[in-house]
Amino acid sequence: VQLQASGGGLVQAGGSLRLSCAASGRTFSRYRMGWFRQAPGKEREFVAAISANGGNTYYTDSVKGRFTISRDSAKNTVYLQMNSLKPEDTAVYYCASGMSNYDYWGQGTLVTVSS
Repeated sequence: VQLQASGGGLVQAGGSLRLSCAASGRTFSRYRMGWFRQAPGKEREFVAAISANGGNTYYTDSVKGRFTISRDSAKNTVYLQMNSLKPEDTAVYYCASGMSNYDYWGQGTLVTVSS
């Protein structure tokens, strides 16, 4: 499985961005998908995840109510809609997939939120 993340950029605080992660392979629908982020000088952290069938979603507390993860199996793509962005959301965002563990990782896309 290969993952290609896109959609990052520079946005003002309070603004929105939508990240996309396109997956190759026919097993996309069998894998859960997740988004992680790594801010400068910090460890990578979990942001959001969605189950293989899309029925369950999970978020870290700091993004609940602001971020929404979704998936489109027809397009083999997972999305992260990010609203009400804050400067502390600035990070490189990575998508990942796997059946039990996150075995596959994309290259990351940079999100910068200015105050």
